[in-house]
Amino acid sequence: MRVCIFGTGYVGLVTGTCLAEVGHDVLCIDVDAAKVEGLNRGVVPIFEPGLTPMVQANHAAGRLRFSVDAASGVAHGEVIFIAVGTPPDEDGSADLKYVLAVAASIGMHLDRPAVVVDKSTVPVGTADKVSARIAAELAARGADISFDVVSNPEFLKEGAAVEDCLRPDRIVIGTDSAAALDTMKRLYAPFNRNHERIVAMDVRSAELTKYAANAMLATKISFMNEISRIAEEVGADVELVRKGIGSDPRIGWGFIYPGAGYGGSCFPKDVQALAKTALQHGVRTRLLDAVEAVNDAQKSHLFELMVRHYGSVSAIRGKTVALWGLAFKPDTDDMREASSRRMLDHLWDAGAKVRAFDPEAIGEAKRIYGERADLVLCDSSTATLDGADALVVITEWKQFRSPDFGALKNALTDAVLFDGRNLYRPADVEAAGVAYYGIGRGRSVRKG
Repeated sequence: MRVCIFGTGYVGLVTGTCLAEVGHDVLCIDVDAAKVEGLNRGVVPIFEPGLTPMVQANHAAGRLRFSVDAASGVAHGEVIFIAVGTPPDEDGSADLKYVLAVAASIGMHLDRPAVVVDKSTVPVGTADKVSARIAAELAARGADISFDVVSNPEFLKEGAAVEDCLRPDRIVIGTDSAAALDTMKRLYAPFNRNHERIVAMDVRSAELTKYAANAMLATKISFMNEISRIAEEVGADVELVRKGIGSDPRIGWGFIYPGAGYGGSCFPKDVQALAKTALQHGVRTRLLDAVEAVNDAQKSHLFELMVRHYGSVSAIRGKTVALWGLAFKPDTDDMREASSRRMLDHLWDAGAKVRAFDPEAIGEAKRIYGERADLVLCDSSTATLDGADALVVITEWKQFRSPDFGALKNALTDAVLFDGRNLYRPADVEAAGVAYYGIGRGRSVRKG
């Protein structure tokens, strides 16, 4: 099938590439000419495992192309995806200006029937707005062309997005049109061979499903982080508690890992946007408000443990801190809403210097922070320890999981480790003579 995708950000690029991988003819449209030129040369602007070689192979095969010409994109696509950003507005609601701009462009150029797909994460009711904008542009042209607007939310995990797209656990399609549903089923047939993955529903239910899914996952994370606070105060180990509750199939193991708070492009803005949508309809979201509040507080907790260790904020002045991890999660270079950013701000406000390393996010950190005297971006985790007083681990990259604790003892002036993801066994760290602070591990807090 001929597919047009507006937007070559995270969702648009992964979706377009995977659709090309299964044989569809995909043309991706973006307003950023430099990005488009780079993509046509095989330069992928984001890090996602497996994505770059797939983009290059499908581009070479002629199934995946990139352009800034909106008219050519609309002319190409029998299915037209809207996959542009929906950043949070000042009040926390999703900003739809890019989505509606694409809808207007579609209406200006559409010359035959098509299925328009909302792939961007959008509030309930957006499909109606997209449909109205397209219809208004068609009316202005005096054009009578039929089209359907479908909600098809994405459920991609950064770091595993290619796998999620090629082997989805569900494909949610929101439409009241039997013809549009049939078109979407044909489009996704290559992903749906082993068993039925398509979950068909009305448009508004599909729009709400995306927000509900992310809000549920964020809730599990904040719940465990709140339990971790209790564990610290009563002298329990939240990691043992996690094992005790995760074995219950009603709870499960997913997203019950305590840590330094969630970040990224989805959970923070989606929880806020869902709460804002509810408020606009007179529903007060006490639970969602608490989820966000707990997460916000959790991002500062690791620094609070550092203050507890040193006795005061002023005692941290002049310290050099090694920081392992900058991305909000492993297998991505994304630092949006990352816990590392809160930690960096706290350390700098306290007068500390930072030596940081991340396997993929160094370039992003340079873009965000530029050159500054209190930040050294290192080329290895070992290099961060040079002259460091303490170590903070904030992203659970695999290469951080088995350090030489004896070497850490010798390298760190203050011999203290703050583990923001509970990667290590406290006894192993302390046996090497390094003070250990984890999340919700009352044993180490009492020792401190």
